[in-house]
Amino acid sequence: MQFLIITGMSGAGKSHCVKFFEDIGYYCVDNLPPSLIPTFATLSRQSGKMERIALIVDIRGGDMFQELFPSLEQLTVLEIPYRILYLDANDVVLIKRFKETRRMHPLAPDGRVQDGISREREILSPVRARADVILDTSNMQPRQLREEIIKLFVEGRTHSGLTVNIRSFGFKYGIPLDTDMVFDVRFIPNPFYIEALKPLTGLDPAVAEYVMAQQESRTFLDKLMDMVTFLLPYYIKEGKSQLVIAIGCTGGKHRSVTMACKLAGLLESMDATVVLEHRDIDRDGKASGQ
Repeated sequence: MQFLIITGMSGAGKSHCVKFFEDIGYYCVDNLPPSLIPTFATLSRQSGKMERIALIVDIRGGDMFQELFPSLEQLTVLEIPYRILYLDANDVVLIKRFKETRRMHPLAPDGRVQDGISREREILSPVRARADVILDTSNMQPRQLREEIIKLFVEGRTHSGLTVNIRSFGFKYGIPLDTDMVFDVRFIPNPFYIEALKPLTGLDPAVAEYVMAQQESRTFLDKLMDMVTFLLPYYIKEGKSQLVIAIGCTGGKHRSVTMACKLAGLLESMDATVVLEHRDIDRDGKASGQ
């Protein structure tokens, strides 16, 4: 029996997750009180009718949410294996989503959304630290979230227990805070200064071809791949559940995007579990080179 706990920030996409997991054959239960998890899991195992189960547990349960960790300990005692999927997004995106849907934050029904988000992050931080998979949906459309779920949870894909999150970004917007390794590709000749390539991104073949035509790009990718493949078995051995690799250029649209895509493709060809994100690809890059 595959038992999955889905949790995370309000507004990060859990409602979409329920639909996507149902599509791939999971029996989903939304907002189950955490204290009932061991009983539900035991009954599910005894019935033998539900092989894949996803439970959405979050802050909507109020004080009952504090029962999550004791319930997870009970699952361990009952020898029922489980995984935790944590959905996250940055504060700016979460606030925007609440405003667009005109919803109130569950922890700030009469106050500022930002206050509710801050309090929720504090409460959920221990759960996030224990998550097996963390998905940052800040720059994901529902379609992309669905693709990542399929990539991570559909049977037939190997899963080592370690998810490699590869993230392109622009240095002028700041380094991602949750990064394990940061690589700077601003040494690569910049497509931004070529008129035909300037309005494009690293997702366009013309930009990717230009970047990878440079000898330094190919050498860097070879050395980066060599280091990452050397490190992965040791991270897995130590029980690390997620490795975040950030690759940055000036604006996060050309060089970093190309290199992130190339690295992700090489790792996926080795059956690694990869999540690819482009944090700044849609930002306005008129102010300086990309």
